[in-house]
Amino acid sequence: MNAYAQAQSAYAPAAPTRTARSAEYEVIARISHRLKLAIKEDDFPALAEALYENNKLWIALAVDVVDDNNLLPDELRARIIYLSEFTRLHTQKVLRRKESAIPLLEINAAILRGLKQEGSSK
Repeated sequence: MNAYAQAQSAYAPAAPTRTARSAEYEVIARISHRLKLAIKEDDFPALAEALYENNKLWIALAVDVVDDNNLLPDELRARIIYLSEFTRLHTQKVLRRKESAIPLLEINAAILRGLKQEGSSK
């Protein structure tokens, strides 16, 4: 690498720093988009995949909030655990074609709004 290329790479703009909140937002948004698309296209196999990913997400969120090192307020932690359990049970009903996946989308949308609000105030 010549001196010009070294200088250029040394002073190139740094990659944007990604926060935990922005990573959570991105994952929830991606999964929500997949859910919404599968519902819109009435594609049950795609819906089942998106539900699986959504359920994994909510399990991960619940595991995270029960960690003693989690700094979220106890009330918010309890709500996340409740939503995780609701998501698990409702997902089973959707997979049995007894319920719509819309409530799961609405929960994710509410979480996205909360993440966006908290991220913009800091």
